[in-house]
Amino acid sequence: MGQIKIIQTKIKDLVIIEPKVFGDERGYFFESYSEQDFNNLGLNMKFVQDNESRSSKGVLRGMHFQKKHAQGKLVRVVEGEVFDVAIDLRENSVTFGQWEGVFLSSQNKKQFYVPCGFAHGFLVISDFATFQYKCTDYYSPEYEAGILWNDKKVDIQWPLDKVEKITLSPKDENQQTFEEFMLKSNPFKL
Repeated sequence: MGQIKIIQTKIKDLVIIEPKVFGDERGYFFESYSEQDFNNLGLNMKFVQDNESRSSKGVLRGMHFQKKHAQGKLVRVVEGEVFDVAIDLRENSVTFGQWEGVFLSSQNKKQFYVPCGFAHGFLVISDFATFQYKCTDYYSPEYEAGILWNDKKVDIQWPLDKVEKITLSPKDENQQTFEEFMLKSNPFKL
């Protein structure tokens, strides 16, 4: 019997995953990943790397992707809460340039599967958040790229009312716009 439920988003292949949580006065237990359950639901990815980051309130990381060695990511929060976002960069997709966001927290235990061909990022809305993600390919810094977090064309509706200020890395402050991305050779043609 499967221990997860898949919630489809408006964007094909981008899904929210709700695990079955068993809890009582002692605490809780859930399977955060089961290859068998994922395969039974048509999610046949292979993960090769696990990552973890910890960030304070207002930190925004994104919107990242790799031009080669693209990474699918299964993301979740083990402490705190974030607003997690993916932008569809698959040029021939009917949702090309559209975004989807979901609140992930240690309370709701939801996960977000972001396949290859998407830019990904998150905003920490709790005092801090510990963020974990499984990747389908290895990190390749020479191929990393991104889309500006507040690009007007994409128009992500970040929950800015939940933070006092945004903290960005210098790299994320200077990412390309979506228009600039479209003018370059798109590595995610379907």
